[in-house]
Amino acid sequence: MTNTIQHQGIVENINGSHVRVKIVQTTACSSCSAKGHCSSSESKEKVIEVIDQHHLYEVGQSVILEGETSMGLKAVLLAFVIPFLWVIFFLFFFMNYMNNELYSALLSLVSLIPYYIVLWLLRNYIKQEFTFKIKPIK
Repeated sequence: MTNTIQHQGIVENINGSHVRVKIVQTTACSSCSAKGHCSSSESKEKVIEVIDQHHLYEVGQSVILEGETSMGLKAVLLAFVIPFLWVIFFLFFFMNYMNNELYSALLSLVSLIPYYIVLWLLRNYIKQEFTFKIKPIK
């Protein structure tokens, strides 16, 4: 089993050492022959920014973006696991001091605001943790 995630993409824009690559993210069933008759198949275009110090790429060139699978696990942790645990913790915390379930639930949801503010403040650090490598298609 490999420890990398690979996506094929096309260079969309180059601004100095920043290369923007457009990839098409598809679901597992998008390659199925019955996808035209099924409503569950979908694909999304995403643009990934990669730093390239070598200036080897041109707009329109096909490339491969490669990242570590641990990036996906970190993203799930930051986006889903920590906020879930945060809400559960504060729900029990507020329930311990209040006897009103509605207010406890609302306050536990409102308590997510500081978490997302901290994520926003650390966005440059997080951006450095989630980096892709770019490779030409041979």
